[in-house]
Amino acid sequence: MTEYGGLRPSSVNKFTKQEKDRILAACPGIIAESRPDNAPHIDLIWGSYFSMNYGWAGDAERRFASSSGGVLTALGCHLLETKKVSLILHVGPDPDMPMRSRWVMSRTPEEVQRNAGSRYGPVAPLAGLENALQHEKPFAIIAKPCDLGAVHCLSKVDDRVDRFCVARLTLVCGGQSRLGTSIELLNEFGILESELTLFRYRGFGNPGRIRMETRDGRAFETTYAEFWKEESRWDFETRCKFCPDALGEASDIAAADVWPGANPTEEDAGFNGVICRTQAGKDLLDEAVVGDDLILGASITPRQFDFFQPHQVYKKHALLARFRGLAQAKMPMIKTIGLRLDKLAEALDAHRLQEEKSATIQRARAGRFGEPLPS
Repeated sequence: MTEYGGLRPSSVNKFTKQEKDRILAACPGIIAESRPDNAPHIDLIWGSYFSMNYGWAGDAERRFASSSGGVLTALGCHLLETKKVSLILHVGPDPDMPMRSRWVMSRTPEEVQRNAGSRYGPVAPLAGLENALQHEKPFAIIAKPCDLGAVHCLSKVDDRVDRFCVARLTLVCGGQSRLGTSIELLNEFGILESELTLFRYRGFGNPGRIRMETRDGRAFETTYAEFWKEESRWDFETRCKFCPDALGEASDIAAADVWPGANPTEEDAGFNGVICRTQAGKDLLDEAVVGDDLILGASITPRQFDFFQPHQVYKKHALLARFRGLAQAKMPMIKTIGLRLDKLAEALDAHRLQEEKSATIQRARAGRFGEPLPS
């Protein structure tokens, strides 16, 4: 963990050449690629898909406790209950430092539920991928879109990935926050991180209240809207500002928030937008619905998703101009395959394209995208 509140790899100079080659072939800071699966539909913004629906967990308690509709939790539990997988590689709160996240391998539905929930802060689920692969048994992964992009690219140089990682589930991602966002909130309430026994970001309602509990029995709460209302809190990783696939195009299934305009105005029972991208995802959804572990509601169109996720649409259109700004500032770019950035940029007029490019150049030259290398 750096002083800026981000996770970084350590001992990078100790990798062998073979290890470096494998990392460079899959690192989402270098390459991002869609994972088409002969889906019947394709949208310029949202990519290829089999279906788009509202969805929520069939179990009412699971739905209530999860961060929105509980779709990813319900699918993880279903896979274990039906013995389709031996474990779920995902993330959960660190029991000793509950404001922070760590990778976990859940082997029972109860473990999946205990580790459920949105985690606003840095986490590296793929730090556990080799452990999961070494079991040589079917497993599923629930992770960020960039993580699943890395899994897809890794599958080209490691045949174990496609043999054993049989379900790849993700969220539509607004960006990974640095830890400082949560530390600021603790400071506002006068709480030390070492005092925490609980830090719940969402859930127990949709979106639910952010709740903190301490070892001496105190409890503090704030709302989702209060937490995010100040843009100064939005301290995302630089990679996220240039993410070419926050929509999970390398997943089997992606789950999204479906608040109008991306802002919840009240608590509700909990819903997700469910994007099924592959045949494997379709089979999983069908089986989970038949088993009453998941409920699918009305269809959603891509243009409705635009309304639910307008910030994603804005970024998609702007990305090519931002990449050109990085190139002019002599900074590395992400190679993209199958993500349609050229076509997306055509939707913008020349003035806005130039604005995006110029702003990127200015930020790069001001040092906004850099940080000291980890020791």
